Amino acid sequence: MSNLRVRKAQADDDDAIWRVIGPAFRAGETYPLPRDISRDDALAYWRSPGHAVFVAEGDGRILGTYYLRANQRGGGAHVANCGYIVDPAAMGQGVARAMAAHSLNEARTRGFRFMQFNFVIRSNERAVRLWQSLGFEIVGRLPSAFDHPRLGLVDALVMVRALGDRP
Repeated sequence: MSNLRVRKAQADDDDAIWRVIGPAFRAGETYPLPRDISRDDALAYWRSPGHAVFVAEGDGRILGTYYLRANQRGGGAHVANCGYIVDPAAMGQGVARAMAAHSLNEARTRGFRFMQFNFVIRSNERAVRLWQSLGFEIVGRLPSAFDHPRLGLVDALVMVRALGDRP
C-alpha cells in the first residue's frame, strides 16, 4: 500500500485500535488471551505500562497496530519484544511488513540490541514466514503450548534476531 505510514498511537486512536485487536483476540488463534476479553481489558493490555504503541494508517484509517517494549527488566532489558495485529481486511497489503520494519528501526533507535518473540503460534504461518524473511530464527519450540480454538494443541515458537544494520 503506497500511502501507508506508521506513527505513534494517540489516545484518540483507541476506538480504531480496538477495531483491529478486538477481532484477533476474539478469534483466539494468535494471542494467548481470553477470547471474551473486554474492550477495556484488551486496551489496557495493549497499552500496558512500558508499551510504546504504534498504528499503521492507510487510506485514512488504521489498518494495524503494534506495541514495543523491553522483553525483560534488568539484565534482559537490551532485548525488545513486540506484538502486532493487522486488520483482517488489510491482510496481504504489506501492513505487517511495514510495522515490522518500523519496529526494528524503532527498537534500534531506543538502544535495543536484539528482538525476541516469546510465543509465536506455530499455526500462524504468515507471521512465521514474515519473521523468518526478516532474519528471525526459531530458537525454541514450546510443544503443545497453545490451545488453538480450531486446531487443538499447537506448538509456540520463540524467535529472535540481532538488531544490526539490517532492515
